[in-house]
Amino acid sequence: MPLTADEVKLLQQKAKDVRKSIVDITFTAGGGHIGGSLSQTDILVALYYKYMNIDPKNPKKEDRDRMILSKGHGGLGWAAVLGEKGYFDKALLKNFNKTGSPFGMHLDSLKVPGCDASTGSLGHGLAIAVGMAIGAKKQGKNFRTYCVMGDGECCEGSVWEAAIIGAFHKLDNLTAFVDRNNLMIDGRTEDITMLESLDEKFKAFGWEVLHVDGHDMQKLGGAIEQAQTIKNKPTMIICDTVKGKCVDFMEDESKWHYGGLDSDMRDKAFACIDTYYDKVGG
Repeated sequence: MPLTADEVKLLQQKAKDVRKSIVDITFTAGGGHIGGSLSQTDILVALYYKYMNIDPKNPKKEDRDRMILSKGHGGLGWAAVLGEKGYFDKALLKNFNKTGSPFGMHLDSLKVPGCDASTGSLGHGLAIAVGMAIGAKKQGKNFRTYCVMGDGECCEGSVWEAAIIGAFHKLDNLTAFVDRNNLMIDGRTEDITMLESLDEKFKAFGWEVLHVDGHDMQKLGGAIEQAQTIKNKPTMIICDTVKGKCVDFMEDESKWHYGGLDSDMRDKAFACIDTYYDKVGG
């Protein structure tokens, strides 16, 4: 069922709040993986504010949906979502990645409520998600597992091993996403290791593949709902995104894979986000 206009507006407002939080955390932390955090924002907001069966006040609820952020360096952006959602006092994010803080640059499932698995070494998250989805099947549980991957990590062989196992076990309770921003720390993905056509590769491995604009809430919502209807195989949603989305001096620039902000850059980033949402709503 298409999202209503009010639902789209709400999700856009949350995405705006999260993006501002990402900028603020990067400023106070002295640096962070801001580009990829901004590109994944709409995917995480759609999941956490519309589709996932979760309770931030009871983060270990047995039958909750699971979320694995395979691109663990996006932890800064994930922490912003969890804080906005109420898993913890978001004021704690002022100490992100500082001594004594529960928040490292990659989130730790033993320290951060709502973090279902610690990730950091790229290429491992999909395997964790596959294991959780198999576990749900074997236990007769109805929860769904979601996994968000970066495109750069799709160079890892472990991604494809997990893809084989996910299809073999017909994991229709697993939905994964590729944050396809076409950039990794060393440059454009296609210049490092050619990935295209990702659609055909995942199809060849036995997955249902959907391909959407990863910054369009309506299309993201439609794909997530469609994935819930697919039977006998997992679904991969490839999301076309822009690294550094909404901040004009960061967009589509690999140097903003990781970076820091002074106060002038922070204020300019805030202004860019306001300008973007003034145009699209939210």
